[in-house]
Amino acid sequence: MNNRLETFVKENRKAFDVMEPSAGLWAKIEKELDTKKKKKPVKLYLWMSAAAAIVVVLGLTWLYLGRLKGNDIDIADVNEAYAEKDVHYAGLITEKRDSLAIFASANPDLYKKFTSDLKKLDDEYERLKEELPKTPNQTLVVNAMIENRKIQLRLLKQQLLIINQVDDYKKVNQI
Repeated sequence: MNNRLETFVKENRKAFDVMEPSAGLWAKIEKELDTKKKKKPVKLYLWMSAAAAIVVVLGLTWLYLGRLKGNDIDIADVNEAYAEKDVHYAGLITEKRDSLAIFASANPDLYKKFTSDLKKLDDEYERLKEELPKTPNQTLVVNAMIENRKIQLRLLKQQLLIINQVDDYKKVNQI
């Protein structure tokens, strides 16, 4: 492609030399070279607006991340001994729930009633957990959370006892 361009320029050289710039053009170019270009004034309000927008965005981001971080308070942050109790009770509750689930097929209506009672306690525990970072007296809320776990455990023990009694009653009446 370069060769075609070069050959075109060589063949049409005279046509390119026909036109010359006017004398006024050269004078105009010289005049512009002599004058110093004025700098455009810096529009301060644009820079201030941009800086203010950046500050607002960073401030809102900082507040948003601060709120997210504030919701991460756990029982262990308030009292480590209570956290150990909570983990202990949670393990026992899981164990008892598994035992209760085994009896679900034999007594589905009773199991449904028991799980609805436990659901209420679970919902209350979650509400307390959400309230923990917002409350000024976190120890009081943690005590309520531990007490909720204790109530869940007692309820599960009572439910297992009832199911065992119902099974024993069914066995006795079958004979």
